[in-house]
This record gives sequence, C-alpha cells and structure tokens, in this order.
Amino acid sequence: MQERVLFGTYTKKTSQGIYQGTLDTTAKTLTNDGLLAATQNPTYLALSAKDRLYSVDKEADDGGIAAWQLDGKTANKLNAVIAPGTPPAYVAVDEARQLVYSANYHKGTAEVMKITANGELELVDQVQHTGSGPRPEQTESHIHYTDLTPDNRLAVVDLGADKVYVYNVSAAGKLSQQSVLTMPAGFGPRHLVFSPDGKFAFLAGELSSQVASLSYDAKTGSFQQRGIVKTIPADYDQHNGAAAIRLSHDDHFLYVSNRGYNSLAVFAVAADATLTLIQQISTEGDFPRDFDLDPTEEFVVAVNQNTDNATLYARNVTSGKLSLLQKDINVPEGVCVRF
Repeated sequence: MQERVLFGTYTKKTSQGIYQGTLDTTAKTLTNDGLLAATQNPTYLALSAKDRLYSVDKEADDGGIAAWQLDGKTANKLNAVIAPGTPPAYVAVDEARQLVYSANYHKGTAEVMKITANGELELVDQVQHTGSGPRPEQTESHIHYTDLTPDNRLAVVDLGADKVYVYNVSAAGKLSQQSVLTMPAGFGPRHLVFSPDGKFAFLAGELSSQVASLSYDAKTGSFQQRGIVKTIPADYDQHNGAAAIRLSHDDHFLYVSNRGYNSLAVFAVAADATLTLIQQISTEGDFPRDFDLDPTEEFVVAVNQNTDNATLYARNVTSGKLSLLQKDINVPEGVCVRF
C-alpha cells in the first residue's frame, strides 16, 4: 500500500515550500516525490475532508494562513488571510463548523477563520493573550497550539504564560473563554493530544522537557493536572526542547520528540494516564520539530529541521517501540509531517 505524506518546511535556506512524499508500506520505504506548492514558510499544515490543505503562509513581512485545493499531485492556492507581522505556528480544521484555527506564537493571538463554500478563508474572530513566565523565552504570551477538544470546544496552549485555555466556539466562530489551567512556572506548554475517550490529555512542555498528564471534564470544559514526567534523561544538561506529541489510537503509547537530545521518547500509558518511559530512539538528525504515525500506525516518520532529513521507523503495535528503517530521506528544513 502507498500512503501520501506532506511535509511543511521553513524556506530560509534551500526549501521552496510544501513537499509531498510516498510511504510504501510493503517495501517499507519513504520517498520525497518533490515540491507540491511553492510558498514561503509553510511550517504547519492541516487537511480538510474536502481534500483542501490549510498551511501557515508568509508574504514578504506579513503572515497568515493559506487555503489550497489539492488535485492529484498539485495544489492550487485559493486565497490567504494575511496580516502584518510574523506568521502563525499552528493551524487546525473544525469540520463540524467549517472553521480553521491558528495560533500565533509571536503575537500571542488565536485566530478563527470561516471556510467559505469554495474553500477560501475569512477571518471571523481573534483573541489576544497576555502573560509571562520565569524563563527567558517567556517574556510575553506565546500561543503555540489551537485545536479542538473532544467536546468541540477550543483548547489554546500558551507557552509564554504557562497556561492552557478552553474556549467555547459559536456556530459563527466567535470565542468565549470557558476555563484556564495554570501549569507549573517554566513548564512552557507547547502541544496537546487527547485520549480517544476524551477523559485525559497529554501536554508537551517545551521549555521544561516534560510531558504532563491531564484529566479533562467535558461538563465544565476544564483541565486538571495529574502527573509530570521528563522526556529526556535526568543527567542530560545541554539545551533541549520538547516539541511534537502523538498518541496511538489504542491509547497505550505516547510519543514526544526532543530537539537537542534529538530523539523520540516513547511512553507506555496506563489506564489512569500514568506515563512510563520505555524507549529513547535517535531521530538520526538534528532538531526533530515534528513527526507523525501513519494511518496504519505501523510506521512513524520524523523530520529533522537542521539536517534536512526525514527518518522512517517501523512501529511495533504491541510493544509501542520503534525500530529504524531509513534515515537518509531528503526533506529540506522539514518542520511538519501530515499523512
């Protein structure tokens, strides 16, 4: 079977935009099939059910989110919602309400865009966060994640303020704050994943190299912190930032990438959401900003931003552990993986 994979990138050096590849699950190989769309800094990607792609976008000194229509192995740009300043860091699709959400790290804002009938985007709401934390990277609000909770509220993760917000979302895309969780000072929350039953969530702490287990109450739309564990060895004293976080569909294994220690940390997940580290495996490159499990969950693909390579692993669905298959796939400035 052949699975299509898209790669979001920075375009600061040699990359030209969004690339597409093929994972051959029979041959157990990954190839980069070339450029899908020439565009600036498409660092994060989201796909809709109508085969539309929404990407972070940069135009000169402005940034925003672009809408693309996919057609075979080509992409046609529909439009972009662009504003002065740095581009966002995250994008997500809300199929039920036909909305797109983005998180702007440098501005400390979360944006809501409506998907029009032809797939284009229109800005309908924006919230501005304030706050700070004790670390040098936390002088102000830095929103790094905006995506849906299992009950179709919006979770907004603020790395700069050590907070996780929950917003109600109206049918028209207007936001109203429901709750806020304050994490330990300096935790630096980045990305979030939910358990399939919606009762638990796992939060990657970029600045602390930790991952937290949270409980989620759909009745009150609020989180509570449970446990926290490290994503790197206790004696590792060089710079590291926890980045992407993924959970297997059976809720048994959690994966976190480490930028600096340059590994994927694999955790076993207990019924009460307790995490136990069971593996650290090298990403065979430098600065693995993102990775993803393929639809079969028998493979994992990671991208190393600084060494311009992707790495392919086989995944044992019983043990959760990974084994290296391929490490030399050229992906320039890769920062996002989307099957």
